Amino acid sequence: MSNTSNVVLFSLSGFSATANYKITLFSLTLLCYCLIVVVNVSLILTIILDQNLHEPMYVFICSLCINGLYGSIGFYPKFVFDLLSKIQVISYEGCLLQVFVIYSNTFIDYSILVLMAYDRYVAICRPLEYHSVMSVRRIAVLISLSWLVPLCCEVMVVTLTSTLKLCGSKIDKLYCENWSIVKLACGSTRVNDIVGLIIIAFYCVHFLFILWSYVRLIISALKSREGKRKFTQTCVPHLFCLLNVSVALLFDVMYSRYGSASLPQSVKNFMAIQFLIIPPILNPIIYGLILTKIRNKIIYLCVMIGQRFKLRVKV
Repeated sequence: MSNTSNVVLFSLSGFSATANYKITLFSLTLLCYCLIVVVNVSLILTIILDQNLHEPMYVFICSLCINGLYGSIGFYPKFVFDLLSKIQVISYEGCLLQVFVIYSNTFIDYSILVLMAYDRYVAICRPLEYHSVMSVRRIAVLISLSWLVPLCCEVMVVTLTSTLKLCGSKIDKLYCENWSIVKLACGSTRVNDIVGLIIIAFYCVHFLFILWSYVRLIISALKSREGKRKFTQTCVPHLFCLLNVSVALLFDVMYSRYGSASLPQSVKNFMAIQFLIIPPILNPIIYGLILTKIRNKIIYLCVMIGQRFKLRVKV
């Protein structure tokens, strides 16, 4: 990507509101990042190590947790470093890389949630066809696409952004965000706007597909006790995660494009980072607490680790 502007560094002006409580924020951020790593890695290892969890739904959950770790790497290390720095700047190339990681992570989240909705639709509405439809080969293809399509979309977005000539270097956020860079452009950004709207529309179709699948699921589940049980056990966590990601993403999109300049910087900061904090923590916790198989396995592993620790202490 060639930089057609003279901008070498971007300043992140969102940190101006954190000057008085940097140490507190640093401690909370570090705790938050450690929590994200622990809960996601725990769920990933639980699913990988237990043969009984090698089913499509759990494989998709594993992919969701891996994506949570991927997205967190794009934000937390730089944010923690900036909290301890006197000046908060980021290189042009580093800024584009952060945009790529953060937003590809969000799109991958949505793609995986679509796969999970499709999986539950087949399991409840077409149970006799489930194993033939959700074959190992098809699952591998679907998971690959759920990563490759968002990554390609974000490559296109970042490539277009990198061609803009910029007339400023101040980003009014705690991290690099594509729309904030586009707003700094000297010339027309019509192509960027159109591509951005097409991608937003593409993921709105994802959301509509999920809604359609759940309407069908509810209709089917109401017909039998077994259907109701399956829906309650496996679909409710998915709905929580969908709501979690959708509200967080909508918040960010609306704020980025239509946010009021009159809002206090601290409020702007919270609105800007909540979609980077809440989903990676809540998603694995929701699945770990609600899904019986995962919850029982985690409890079993914790008990085993506790017993081994006690034996070592006694020795």
